[in-house]
Amino acid sequence: MLYVAKKEVKEETSLAKFKVLQTSPISIESVPVLGHVKRGKYVPAHIHLNVTYLFEADENEELHIKPDENSGVAWLTFEELINKSTEPYMITVYKKIIEKIKVMKL
Repeated sequence: MLYVAKKEVKEETSLAKFKVLQTSPISIESVPVLGHVKRGKYVPAHIHLNVTYLFEADENEELHIKPDENSGVAWLTFEELINKSTEPYMITVYKKIIEKIKVMKL
């Protein structure tokens, strides 16, 4: 799974240089997703498996937006992440991950 996470970082952000801080996931959740319309097509309700790895990158490196994939990609502080979240259930997930990061000795 780490290989896939690294591939996603490159694809979603165009970052070339980043460091793996932990080889195992920092968080795993199953999150219910309500039925919704995406790109003009209905997506039925389902369970999303969220597997989060921890990477470090230079915040001065430019992020590239892919409108069809990641229109919201940006460098954010922890507080900004919580404030920008539009999915209430994800705020709990983000807070859990942030607390884990804060107690790690990186």
